[in-house]
This record gives sequence, C-alpha cells and structure tokens, in this order.
Amino acid sequence: MRRFLAALVLLTLPSTALAQTPCLKRAEAEAITLVALPDIILETGRVCTSLPATSLVRRTSGPFLDRYQAEADRAWPAARAAIAKLSDPRVSMLLLQSEYARPLITALIAPQIVGRVQTSDCGTIDRLVTLLEPLAPRNIAGIVVASLQHLKSEKARGTAAVRDVPDLPVCSAAER
Repeated sequence: MRRFLAALVLLTLPSTALAQTPCLKRAEAEAITLVALPDIILETGRVCTSLPATSLVRRTSGPFLDRYQAEADRAWPAARAAIAKLSDPRVSMLLLQSEYARPLITALIAPQIVGRVQTSDCGTIDRLVTLLEPLAPRNIAGIVVASLQHLKSEKARGTAAVRDVPDLPVCSAAER
C-alpha cells in the first residue's frame, strides 16, 4: 500500500516539480487511497489466483467490493482536488475534469502497486484482508495513510529498514 501513493504521485507530477510539491493532508491522502482501493483489490485477485475463489481478494463482486466502491465514489471529489493540488495545472484542467480521469488514474495505479506482489505474498495478503474486512473502508484508508506517515518519519530519522520507502508527499503526522 505504501507504494500506492508513490505511484499516484509519480503519475500525476512532472519530475521537476517533485522537490517543491506541497504535502497531502491526512484527509486528502485518505481520499486518494479510498478511490484506488477497489481496483487494487480486484487486481490483487487477478494476481493471487492460487487463493481459493472464496477469498475476499478473489471476489469480483459482492458486498465486500460494493462497500469499497461506494466509499471510492464518495471520496472521488476530495481525491480529485488532492491530485490537482499535486499536479501540473495543465493536468488538472485537461485530465481531472474529464469523466475518464478516475478510471484512467486507477487503471494505471493498481497494476503498478499489485505488480510488486509475489505469489508467495498472497497467503499473507489474504489473511490481512480477512482480518481487516470488518473495518470500514475509511478506517482501512486511515491505516494506510498513518502507516505511510510513520514510515516517512522513520526514513527521515535514517532508519535503515525503511531506506527504500519512496519520498511521498504525505504530510508528517505533526503537519496534519
């Protein structure tokens, strides 16, 4: 999940603007996360074919995905504004106002995130999704963003274990 925001930002920002990018507030980052989660779940199911068809990540419809899709729909206006905040103004004017913006953004992000999933990870992913399933999608987005903020602060302290965590424009917990 931590790669989700990195992929989104890299797709929407010109490379020269990364250094001057404002940070995303917690709610903005959570909105972007919520919008991408349904496609990330579906893409994970396509990768993790070794899991039983009854696994939550293997299901292509039903109440589990419906909950995430409903939250993604509600979060889209805030996510679009957050992406515009980070994007080149031309991207905001041309792409983000189009009805094709959301499907295009999520179609580009999900495979990039899930493409890093190894089939050996699928059992762990299945267990995590099963444990987290009772939580509301907004809670899951909050967990993802809080984790990103924590990893960012650990990286800033020079913690070797998180050295490869991308520099994401998520505000530190203190800047919320």
